Amino acid sequence: MCRILEKLRNNFRSRNRLQMLTVMNWINFVACQLFALLAAFWFRIYLSPSHASSAVRHAFATLFGIYFAVFCFGWYSIHLFVLVMMNYGIMNLASIPNIHRYSFVVAMGYLTLCHISRIYIFHYGILTTDFSGPLMIITQKITTLACQLHDGIGRQAEELTAEQNRLAVKSRPSLLEYLSYLLNFMSIIAGPCSNYKDYIAFIEGRHVHMKLLEVNWKQKGYDRLPDPSPTGAVMYKLCITLVSLILFLTLTKNFPMAYIIDNEFLDKTPFLSRLGYLYVVTQAAKPKYYFAWTLADAVNNAAGYGFSGVDERGTFRWDLLSNLNIWNIETATSFKMYIENWNIQTAAWLKRVCYDRAPWYPTALTFILSALWHGIYPGYYFTFLTGILITLAARAVCTFHCSLLRPLLDTISCQLHPHMVKQLVPAVSPLSCLCRLDVC
Repeated sequence: MCRILEKLRNNFRSRNRLQMLTVMNWINFVACQLFALLAAFWFRIYLSPSHASSAVRHAFATLFGIYFAVFCFGWYSIHLFVLVMMNYGIMNLASIPNIHRYSFVVAMGYLTLCHISRIYIFHYGILTTDFSGPLMIITQKITTLACQLHDGIGRQAEELTAEQNRLAVKSRPSLLEYLSYLLNFMSIIAGPCSNYKDYIAFIEGRHVHMKLLEVNWKQKGYDRLPDPSPTGAVMYKLCITLVSLILFLTLTKNFPMAYIIDNEFLDKTPFLSRLGYLYVVTQAAKPKYYFAWTLADAVNNAAGYGFSGVDERGTFRWDLLSNLNIWNIETATSFKMYIENWNIQTAAWLKRVCYDRAPWYPTALTFILSALWHGIYPGYYFTFLTGILITLAARAVCTFHCSLLRPLLDTISCQLHPHMVKQLVPAVSPLSCLCRLDVC
C-alpha cells in the first residue's frame, strides 16, 4: 500500500513539474518574441541600410540573438553555440565536394544526441525553455547554407536546377555573416529557416529591390521603384496571432489533451468516441502553431525581411518566410495539399537538402529525414513512415485517374469555354493532378 501511495505521489509531482515547464516555456517564448517584435521595428527604422553599415546590422542582429538565446535557455544555449562553431570549422576546413555531407552529418548527429539526452537522460528535467526547437532551426540553416555553398563553388551551373542556380552561394561567408545568419534575433526563437542569399540581401538593403526585379515591377503598374512598408502585413499577422491565441486557450481548456491518457476515459469510453475525441484535441492544438509561426513571421516582417514581390492585383506581398496558409490547411482536400501548406519552410528545406539531391528513393528518404529531424518519439516515425505510403498511394491513384479521365477531359475541353473548363476539372475529381492538366 505504501509503495502504491509513493508511486502516485511521484506521478503527481512529475505531472505538476511538466505543467510548470510548459507554462514557463510559453511565458519565455511570448516575452522574447514580443521584445523581438519591438526590436525589429527599431532595427528597421534606426538601423536601416541607409543609416547603418552592413557590419553594424549584422552585429546588432547577432548580439541580440545571442542575448535572447541565453535569456530563454540559460546554460543550455551553449548547445546552439557549439553546433554553430563546429560547423563553421567544417565550412572553412572541409573540401567543397564534401562540405554539405560533413555539415549534414554533424548537424543532424548533434541534434539527435540532444533529442535523446533531453528525453531519455534528463527525463524532461531541464528547468528552462526547451532548446531543441532553436537547435532544429539552426540545423536547417547550417545544412541549407552548406548545400548552397556546394552548389555555388563545387558544381557547374548546367548541373543545377533553376532554383539551385538562383540560391547558390559563390564564396564562403565571413564569421560575422555566418553568425548573423544563424543566430539573428528575428529567427533564433521560432525561425523560420531562410536562404542565405535572401538574408544577406536583406542586411545589405538589396532584398526588396531584388524581389521587385524578379517580378518586373514596371508591368505591375508602377512608374518608379516602389518602397513597400511591412506595417500593414505585420498588423494583419498580429491580429491572426491574437485570434489563434484566444482559440488555443479556449479549446484546450474545454478539450484537454491530458484526458486521453486518463484511466477512466481509456476503460469506459467506446473506441469510436475515443477516436473522435483524439481528433478534436489534435485540431484544438493547431492554433498553438498558428500563433507561434505567424508571430515569428511578423517579427521578420517588422524588421523589413520577408518581402516576396507583387501579386497580380498590384499588392505588395510579405509571405517569403510564411510558414503556413491557414485557409488552405483548414480546407485541404488531399494529403498533398495539407502538407504543402503546413510548416512550409521546413518542407522547402526538406526538398532542397534531401528530395532534390537524393540519388534514389527521394520520397522515402525525405520522410525519414523529417522524422529524424523532429525527434525520437516513436509517434514521429509512425506518422512519417505511413506518410510515405499515403504519398505513394496518392500518386498511384492520381496517375490511374488521369489516365482514365484525360481523354474525356481533352474531348470536352475543346468544346467548352476555358472558364467552364476550369470549373469542371475540380468538380470531376479533387485530386490535385487534375487541376494541372493541359486543357485548352
